[in-house]
Amino acid sequence: MRSDENCRKLLEGIAALPLGETRIMEVCGTHTMAIAEAGIRSLLPEHIQLISGPGCPVCVTPPEDIDAVLDLAMEKDVILTSYGDMLRVPGSRKGDSLLRRRALGADVRIVYSPMDALETAAQEPGKQVVFLGIGFETTAPGTAAAVLTAKERGLKNFTVYSMLKSVEPALRALMAMEGFSVNGFLCPGHVATIIGETGFQFLPTEYGMPGVIGGFEPEEILTAVYLLLKQIAAGEAKIQNAYPRAVRPEGNPLARRMLEQSFELETARWRGLGEIPDSGFGLRKELEAYDAGKRFSIQAGKPALPNGCRCGDVITGKIRPRQCPLFGKICTPEDPVGPCMVSSEGACAAAYKYQED
Repeated sequence: MRSDENCRKLLEGIAALPLGETRIMEVCGTHTMAIAEAGIRSLLPEHIQLISGPGCPVCVTPPEDIDAVLDLAMEKDVILTSYGDMLRVPGSRKGDSLLRRRALGADVRIVYSPMDALETAAQEPGKQVVFLGIGFETTAPGTAAAVLTAKERGLKNFTVYSMLKSVEPALRALMAMEGFSVNGFLCPGHVATIIGETGFQFLPTEYGMPGVIGGFEPEEILTAVYLLLKQIAAGEAKIQNAYPRAVRPEGNPLARRMLEQSFELETARWRGLGEIPDSGFGLRKELEAYDAGKRFSIQAGKPALPNGCRCGDVITGKIRPRQCPLFGKICTPEDPVGPCMVSSEGACAAAYKYQED
């Protein structure tokens, strides 16, 4: 069956389900962008709402952490390396970003992987090369591999500033928030390749919440949504894997061992969610020589949100992007106030680019 024909049948199946007002949260930022690009929200019945969650790693990084990174970039003999999205993210002051600091003389470089940053350190022994570790369980193993390789090679001028985060504690924090209400979760396929189906079993077993792991093509997303809505209509709560070509029940054991070898969970700050215990990947004590936070004595300041920015409310499902008073006015992709408008996985960037209501 052709993909478009299958999508039509899935939409007919969704419309036929006996459901009232139903809210599904897609956790992953890649899902958010794919849903917007395919116009899936507009194809669903009005009583089915897809809302965006805290699955964009750039978006959940709080402004005080960005401010600390901006200060680090100005340290003498430091080369700051990062994925491209991070360079345009403002801290607590509008317009102040790594791009601005680079214009002021900071050595800020875009890399495509932590191994690229490691090679920069090998090529520039007179400089301190810092890699900004950002992401969830998907990217954390690559950062772990870079740290372990740096130790093996004896590179003394390579460190990681870890802003890496774990998805499970964030979902628990969401469900503990007053007024938070969803009927099910579209679980992130990329994270699930690492933690597997078992990594989301806490949703039905502890919270009675159904979840479906989905892929990223329109047909895959609609399949996952349909399966999730079928569970909700039947009053069931379980984890289903609608992305079996990439996700195994146990995930990726090698990647998980690498995470355990390199990191321990610690309290981390999240935009919109505050401090969450055991939600951040911090380097283990035996690897602290590669911890930029310790080497440079980095201290994040007090939370200071940009005036009017409601990115935190967007990524916790409280409002839709266009309900933010800054959206499309003084906050645009060309001149963003908050990270949700900057990131390639940001809910505001998706709504702006694809003209979602």
